[in-house]
Amino acid sequence: MKIKEINKTEKKNNPHGIDARLLYDKDEAQTVHITLQAGESLKPHITPVNVFFYILEGEPTILIDKEKQIVKKDCLVESPKDIPHCIYNNSKNVVKVLVVKVPKPTKATKIL
Repeated sequence: MKIKEINKTEKKNNPHGIDARLLYDKDEAQTVHITLQAGESLKPHITPVNVFFYILEGEPTILIDKEKQIVKKDCLVESPKDIPHCIYNNSKNVVKVLVVKVPKPTKATKIL
């Protein structure tokens, strides 16, 4: 059995400048745990694979294409490949999200 603890996993360098930790990295999928402090956000971007976001803590605002909505804890949001998306923490609380990309991207994400 292989177990990874978030606090013992190194922060991944990323163009968004946020706390992102790679938890799972196989050809079939990639999983990243992100933490957004109050006022932080990802940069709008397009991913070349399907992505889903599972909200672990807080209530981020999520943009998928042209639809923007506040999403509560314990909800899953789908983002199809090649569609602009973004996660914003417009609250005063910490937001934690599990980001799963299926399959693992072989092309770079396009920052908008």
